[in-house]
Amino acid sequence: MIRDDPPRDGDQLAVLDKLAGLRRFTPARIALGRCGSGQPTMTGLNFMLDHARARDAVHAALDCEALGRSLRERNWDVIAVRSSAADRAEYLRRPDLGRRLSPEGRLAIEGQRRGNDVAIAAADGLSASAVEINLLPLLDHLQPLLLAKGLTVGPIVLVEQGRVAIGDEIGETLGARLVVVLIGERPGLSAADSLGAYMTWQPRIGTMDSNRNCISNIRPAGLLPEDAAAQIVGLVELAFRHAVTGVQLNDLRGADAMPLVGPRE
Repeated sequence: MIRDDPPRDGDQLAVLDKLAGLRRFTPARIALGRCGSGQPTMTGLNFMLDHARARDAVHAALDCEALGRSLRERNWDVIAVRSSAADRAEYLRRPDLGRRLSPEGRLAIEGQRRGNDVAIAAADGLSASAVEINLLPLLDHLQPLLLAKGLTVGPIVLVEQGRVAIGDEIGETLGARLVVVLIGERPGLSAADSLGAYMTWQPRIGTMDSNRNCISNIRPAGLLPEDAAAQIVGLVELAFRHAVTGVQLNDLRGADAMPLVGPRE
């Protein structure tokens, strides 16, 4: 039955009360209120602030030197490289250049020991702040889990102006069986610090995105580092079991695989 009469004040208050309760569980823009026919001033200011944070995240530069020091203090071997994009402006205009190493970067990687099971690359992507905030906590949980599975892990490659597919060239050059690319995701208006993890079996230049698996929203207000590390290792273990990643791995995952990639109890 269609209700023609306008809602009563009590009904409106009940709806607003329920929506206000939902705001405790999500950063989504709900129950914003209104001022006449428009939004309250604070709502507009908060939107502009979040938009500015997202733009800043896209244009921010990754401090590879400071990040490299922190990684070496944790006993990581670190290789710092750049993509073929000359600067941030070119990187944003030319995604293809962010998928390939610079000649100097490839030369630096070619001199490293080959043949580890897993190669790890960390790239700024579209949010350097996501890498600076989340990379170290994630690696602190990820490294011991990989080693506990008996997997050998190569040096971590820090990439400036890198896209996801740059991991294909890094993994191929290092002769790794699988590459994990940890990269800053495209900022949203409620999350400018989200890190993504992309796993590719037998990485080769030109690998299609359908051959990758992704875990996203790794950040303090999203998927916690310890949970993300467990999910990454679960997918890595499945990849080594089936010798594949991407859509084919999704098709092969059965009920017995689900606990490996689910959240912690």
